[in-house]
Amino acid sequence: MGVDEIRRVAVVGAGLMGHGIAQEFAVAGYGVSLHDLSAERLAAALAGMRANLALLADHGLVDAARAAGAPDGVRATTDLAAAVGDADVVIEAISEDLALKRDLFGRLDRLCPPRAILASNSSTFMPGQLADATARPDRVAVAHYFNPPHLLPLVEVVRGAATSEETVATLVALLERIGKAPAVVQHEALGFIGNRLQSALFREALAIVAAGIATPQDVDSVVRNGFGRRLAVAGPFEVAALAGFDLWLNVSTRLFPEIASSPEVPAWFREVVARGAQGAEAGAGIDGWTPEEAEARKRRMGEALIRIARWEQP
Repeated sequence: MGVDEIRRVAVVGAGLMGHGIAQEFAVAGYGVSLHDLSAERLAAALAGMRANLALLADHGLVDAARAAGAPDGVRATTDLAAAVGDADVVIEAISEDLALKRDLFGRLDRLCPPRAILASNSSTFMPGQLADATARPDRVAVAHYFNPPHLLPLVEVVRGAATSEETVATLVALLERIGKAPAVVQHEALGFIGNRLQSALFREALAIVAAGIATPQDVDSVVRNGFGRRLAVAGPFEVAALAGFDLWLNVSTRLFPEIASSPEVPAWFREVVARGAQGAEAGAGIDGWTPEEAEARKRRMGEALIRIARWEQP
């Protein structure tokens, strides 16, 4: 199936990621079905869509009339068969539980038209772990969005061993049509691209603090006020090319042996989490955020992402 044949997209799971994914396809003019297990969750998802789209319209990122009308065109239902029975593409966005996902993919395989592509938003599981629960492994892939999905353009399209070239090409073309920036992960690898890079940086950040080189606050300051600003406009290979690969080779030769490579998480970080500093959702950052401070930091990040999105508009 080619991208020109796609008319309806179904999203299964109406949480933070699911309703953000559904709203983008709705704004782009596709028929959209949204499934979840309760009417209350679906109502909350549609309200979340309206809030997201109103914010985007206020900043000129979405046409106001289209933003106002898009949620009304979403077919929200607790009936899985009704949601996916006429879908050309299904994107799964349920909990990160492999048994639940495999069960769902088996049901999707039975309920969806034979032409339908089945994609998972998983950040953890490989396409092959889901494909072998179906009779269409060539039409199964991962389409990993980043949070918040309506503000970050990246989607990692991960091919499994059995995923066909046509499936990858169709997903990439579909995502490009709705304004996303797909990146293809050529074979299964835990963490794909984005989370491997993020985790490498976080491991070194933890090692710096554990060694007493700097505080968490100063580590964040170095990234936020230094090279992190470059990363908003250029990736690591582009940054290195602009500075000179010969320079980076010299630096890497001296520095790589000193960079953290331990497979173990530093004990101090385990202790931080054990004593209750579990992050923004728990209202407890590493430097003792209050719930109000956590919410303010979320708002600051969202506003900054909107400014970047406005800047990137043609």
